[in-house]
Amino acid sequence: MIIFASAKSRRAAALGGVALAMLGSAALLAGLIRPGGHDVGKALVGEARDATLTVDLPQAVADVPVSEARVPGRPIVLIDPGHGGHDPGSTSVTAKVQEKALTLALSAELRDLLVERGRVRVAMTRRDDRYVALEQRADIARRLGAALFVSLHMDHAPNPLAKGVTVYSLADVASDQDAARFASSENRLAGNASSEPDGSVRALLSDLAIRDEMEGSAALAERIVRHASGPVVLRPRPHQFAAFHVLRRAATPAVLVEAGYISNVDEEARLTTPKGRAPLVRALAQAIEADVAVRR
Repeated sequence: MIIFASAKSRRAAALGGVALAMLGSAALLAGLIRPGGHDVGKALVGEARDATLTVDLPQAVADVPVSEARVPGRPIVLIDPGHGGHDPGSTSVTAKVQEKALTLALSAELRDLLVERGRVRVAMTRRDDRYVALEQRADIARRLGAALFVSLHMDHAPNPLAKGVTVYSLADVASDQDAARFASSENRLAGNASSEPDGSVRALLSDLAIRDEMEGSAALAERIVRHASGPVVLRPRPHQFAAFHVLRRAATPAVLVEAGYISNVDEEARLTTPKGRAPLVRALAQAIEADVAVRR
């Protein structure tokens, strides 16, 4: 896949090239790069002609089906239904539905629409009511070599009138205290998994990669907001950012979408029906396809 990088990305790539030229032998000894340029530990993903692909993943996820696209070899978009299994997420204001069920329904509808349009290949971190740890979700993205990672959630607030969609992108510093608290709450689910690289060469390359991921994450978030504006109710400041563990560890442009407040009676009614979710599903699909198109 050919990626058209921004000026900042090209500068980062140039810096990375210099570092590799100077420290290539050290990188080889560290096991980061094999002779011939192949990445260590990255799954080699071929065309899933039977519409499924099985990769060696942690026990909680035995296989990850990857859809076909109309053109072979198209990028893979990984959709992540938040929560699942013993982690139900939030409960709706009427107590009739849990977040984990709504995120799965929304994710399946987004997957189906993307498959129907045929411009990307699509996978999901879970397809049923199972628990998948945050690190496992990110690991799936890395092993599949996903071009984008989109994690879907439902919001909840003490204020019963709170409403609207929020899109979070990756950043070292949170956009506000609420975003920081939300990221901290989500990150606790990741346990003690570390995102820190080991070794100076690995640290340099990791920092350059994270800068590019942050740029790509913010660009995807802005595209989602643009496509959703109008048909979808957004929060007054719909694009927020913070240091989400799962977004950082996905090793690809990644966003976390809060699809609305199930603590709001009207939003609950919207989010519990396919018709109510449809405008957001269309906006997400359009933004994902547009983002993939400019990166090829």
